[in-house]
Amino acid sequence: MVGESLNPAAEMLLRPLLRRAAAAAAASSGGARATALPEPPAALASLLLASRSYAKAKGGGKPAASTSNRGKVRAKDPRGGASADDADGDEFAAGGGGDELDAEFELPTDPLPPTYDPALDVGPGGRPLFAFTDTFGSFAHRNANVYVDFTLDEWNAMLPEGLPAGMMKEFQETRRCAVMVRKSFLDLRDNFRRIVDPAVTANLKDIKKQIVLDGPRSCGKSIALAMLVHWARTEGWLVFYVPQGKDWTHGGFFYRNTYSDFFDTPIQAAKILQDFLKYNETRLLQLPCQIFEPIPLGEGAGVGKMKGVDTVEMPEGSTLYDLIQTGITHTHASVGVVVRLRKELSLVKDVPVLFAIDQYNSWFTFSEFQEPVTVRSCRPIHAKELTMVNAYRSMLHNDMMVGAFSHSTAVGKLRQELPDVPSDARLMFPRYTLEEAETVCHYYMRQKIIRRESFSEEKWKKIYYLSNGNGSEMRWLAAFV
Repeated sequence: MVGESLNPAAEMLLRPLLRRAAAAAAASSGGARATALPEPPAALASLLLASRSYAKAKGGGKPAASTSNRGKVRAKDPRGGASADDADGDEFAAGGGGDELDAEFELPTDPLPPTYDPALDVGPGGRPLFAFTDTFGSFAHRNANVYVDFTLDEWNAMLPEGLPAGMMKEFQETRRCAVMVRKSFLDLRDNFRRIVDPAVTANLKDIKKQIVLDGPRSCGKSIALAMLVHWARTEGWLVFYVPQGKDWTHGGFFYRNTYSDFFDTPIQAAKILQDFLKYNETRLLQLPCQIFEPIPLGEGAGVGKMKGVDTVEMPEGSTLYDLIQTGITHTHASVGVVVRLRKELSLVKDVPVLFAIDQYNSWFTFSEFQEPVTVRSCRPIHAKELTMVNAYRSMLHNDMMVGAFSHSTAVGKLRQELPDVPSDARLMFPRYTLEEAETVCHYYMRQKIIRRESFSEEKWKKIYYLSNGNGSEMRWLAAFV
């Protein structure tokens, strides 16, 4: 059996190859019985994992189950029954059914070439496809449309709060943890760089401290936001990064706060504090608390309110690290600490502070929580009624803040003018341009999603125009070239 001779990662990668071979045999003319598939050589497993970036990107984890039929073709046995291959290898039978096979076209199965090869790492016009750097800060606009390659461990070290789902899908399907530096990202980076860097203040023009990234689905908003956080942290900034804003409004317990009349979510609060501490611990140990008013206590997660105690005070000399530890250690104080942290960060002057919120649009719709009104009816709770969302959602301040809309969260359309957001804050993020799409297709050819012998200018332009520059659709269509 295949599963007995290969490790799980190699078996997962070989499965589509075996499915295609079985499907081709089942669909052969004359209804001839499919011949037995030869067992793949063991050496192929090591070749599949040869790439440094891909081997780390897989991490031994299981891929998420897909419910989409895009990029797949059904091939039934000509006799309408199960073939001999189904009986011999049911691990690559689709959905457990013996009469159908899935032939997946979207994921490549060929062994990857060496991670870096000058003969293969060639982009449009003979330009280099990769830029070898540890930061996005060194790029000028003339250097755009090249890929930067990090390992998954390096990404997780810089963004321990989590990576966007679209970025992880790109890494999985291309088998490499590389991202393209686009001009639209450089515009976003330079906007915030000019605010902080005195050397470029002479070029101040149309600078915005608060930005809402909007645009079509899969145009790269979340990836651009993650790249911005990566750049800001390499520059030494203090970044409050929320990769999944929808988590603030879904899951866990919620309690009405009798003092503020908002709803507290202590489980989310504790996780927010833990995530913020992962990358910023060293910096937070150096930043003193500047507000010493009592922090109100709420209900703890599943333990109710404390008796006889309504507030907690931070002692003189406390740091922001001490403040966060108080919220992590004491569940009754977690929500109050998250709210206090927002106020404290706005007072930090020693280091630039950036608030980066993905799925920002989920903070302007109803949460999943419902408040009982009568015995038989409940009232949906809006996100603005949640204590933490109410503290962080507003952009009517002088702090640097960028929020990215995520149209994959299914929160519905929002009106053009949003409450607590400046009218000129919305920035439309574009799909791929024709020049960017050419670089993307060269990268997909490099990663063997597109067959090199089938690659041509006519074909990659067809991919671009069929997808209208949509990133995920281009990646899906590329497998059919």
